[in-house]
Amino acid sequence: MAVTLEVFPARKRRPFVVGSLDSPPKISDTKLVRSLLLASQEISSMQPLRFILRRNSLSVIRKAKILATVFDELLRSPITYSQSAQLCFEEMQIVMQRIKTLIEDCSRSSKLWLLLQIENVSFSFQELTTDLSTVLDILPVNDFNLSDDAEDLIVLLRKQCSNSIQFVDPRDDALRRKVTDTIDGIKHRTTPDQSKLIEIFTDLGFPDSASLNDEIQRLEDETHDQIDERSKSSASSLIGLVRYTNCVLYGPSTPSPPPPHPDFRRYKSLSDANIPADFRCPITLELMREPVVVSTGQTYDRESIDLWIQSGHNTCPKTGQVLKHTNLIPNRALKNLIVMWCRDQKIPFELYGDGGVGSSPIPCKEAEEFTRMMVLFLIDKLSEAEPNGVVFELRALAKSDSVARACIAEAGAIPKLVRYLGSKSPSLQINAVTTILNLSILELNKTRIMETNGALNGVIEVLRFGATWEAKANAAATLFSLAGVSAYKRRLGRKTHVVNGLVDLAKMGPTSSKKDALVAILNLAAERENVGKFVEAGVVEAARDAFRELPEEAVAVVEAIVRRGGLMAVSAAFGLIKLLGELMREGADTTRESAAATLVTMCRKGGSELVAELAAIPGIERVIWEMIGTGTARGGRKAASLMRYLRRWAAGDTHETAAETQSIVVPTPNRIFNPVL
Repeated sequence: MAVTLEVFPARKRRPFVVGSLDSPPKISDTKLVRSLLLASQEISSMQPLRFILRRNSLSVIRKAKILATVFDELLRSPITYSQSAQLCFEEMQIVMQRIKTLIEDCSRSSKLWLLLQIENVSFSFQELTTDLSTVLDILPVNDFNLSDDAEDLIVLLRKQCSNSIQFVDPRDDALRRKVTDTIDGIKHRTTPDQSKLIEIFTDLGFPDSASLNDEIQRLEDETHDQIDERSKSSASSLIGLVRYTNCVLYGPSTPSPPPPHPDFRRYKSLSDANIPADFRCPITLELMREPVVVSTGQTYDRESIDLWIQSGHNTCPKTGQVLKHTNLIPNRALKNLIVMWCRDQKIPFELYGDGGVGSSPIPCKEAEEFTRMMVLFLIDKLSEAEPNGVVFELRALAKSDSVARACIAEAGAIPKLVRYLGSKSPSLQINAVTTILNLSILELNKTRIMETNGALNGVIEVLRFGATWEAKANAAATLFSLAGVSAYKRRLGRKTHVVNGLVDLAKMGPTSSKKDALVAILNLAAERENVGKFVEAGVVEAARDAFRELPEEAVAVVEAIVRRGGLMAVSAAFGLIKLLGELMREGADTTRESAAATLVTMCRKGGSELVAELAAIPGIERVIWEMIGTGTARGGRKAASLMRYLRRWAAGDTHETAAETQSIVVPTPNRIFNPVL
């Protein structure tokens, strides 16, 4: 029974065959024939598909070659064609476009995905042949004054098209059964036979690990293109099969050496593209796929902030403010900018729908089992003399999805990874700490890491004495992730090495490392008892030094320290008043808002002396008025509070301020002040 096109899985992009194309614009007879000649020649020059659907593609390519010969003769002897001939040519042009599109789609697609869809795709080839046959049957050949040879070619082509039937190569069908049997065996936890895997992937034309990695990328693209969950699960199963085969047949990948430049980036998924800071999610520092805005006005990637909220947090990760609600508003303007930037950089961008998280494939039993088998295989390999490639594979696997993170932790990988945190090999150390970072994204793994003997201390040692800035930055990011659990915030904050290590990294690291440190400090500073320790460690000075290169993060840290700290925190931040005033004038909206909020807290806690310092900034009232009129809603409220403090101070009314705060001694450049008790 013929398979209809309705069985094609629903896709977001163009399916293998275009169901209908707009009719081409009206053009002259000569141009129309020339267009058909070029189209047929272009198809004739295409290579038939290799390994799968070869006979189907070769058949239509040969037919195009015959048509090219006929059109070439028509072009050499131009005549005026009848209206029926013109209509036939126009229909044939559409068929040619569809043939070309089908072959191109098949060439770009995953071979395994094509194999599972082979009946549908072979039907598409047959449908195009039938459409071509229909056009040839009504083509008024007798009006063309063709040579006998050309007429014979058309007769031959008509006969070939009319006798054509849907065809699936028996070898392709047998290969498909081998693949489906292997996947079905996984459901019953049957480990695939290595010789059968070699046979399958050799027949598919995958000679090495690089070709399998390319197939994984094609399957991941296919997953994003599918709409229905059944097709997503099928693609996910195939990805698991290829990953497992790649690992078993060719062993763990050899990681690339770290780049010589000191300013490392943690993620390499976008090659070495210089991603604009505004396009990165503040939580993961990766390119945002689905930017959304939370109630504080900050933008995050939907998947990251969803995970943050589902973990029980009710605060904004960047500012520490309590979220008034958990509604996530799509930032479509920013998403459009990201898409345009990706196109300019020739970087693929998965256009998720508004569902964001729901766009990722739902894990299926076969994919989970492939992942479990691959993890067990890698864990066994860790006992070998050269573990770096194995740890690199675990790092990549831990980044892929939550199923992999759970499987890796359940297999007992964390204690094994701990011993590599102190490795003298920079590459192995980076891979080990980054694997733990990726594992910590799963909430259950946070507890596993904290309870594993030596894991936390190992991460802290990498933070303090890591071989590279990248290793230190990833250790800081790991602490940020672990601090997502409220109880762990206090536990981490009690460790002096954590506090000092993060502050030192914020002071001395390159920009990307400073950002990781500041974000981790901001998260830990949400616990009031940690603030004093950060102040003593010099966090205010570290933030001051980062004002120019990381103003948003640095000001957010100062705001959190001043808001949750006592007079000691206000005293430490006294020297930043003028800098905060400058940021209110020149910074981005969120930075201006945070700077104003910091100054309000300082004026409220510090009294008239601090208000006097603020009033001494040239043009500060104009800056405040501008912010009241053009700033964000919260920024406008904070600016209005600042204006009230300035007005009371100018009027000599310090009674209300004094009632709210204790007096402090104003610091001079040559001494540090203490609160007056």
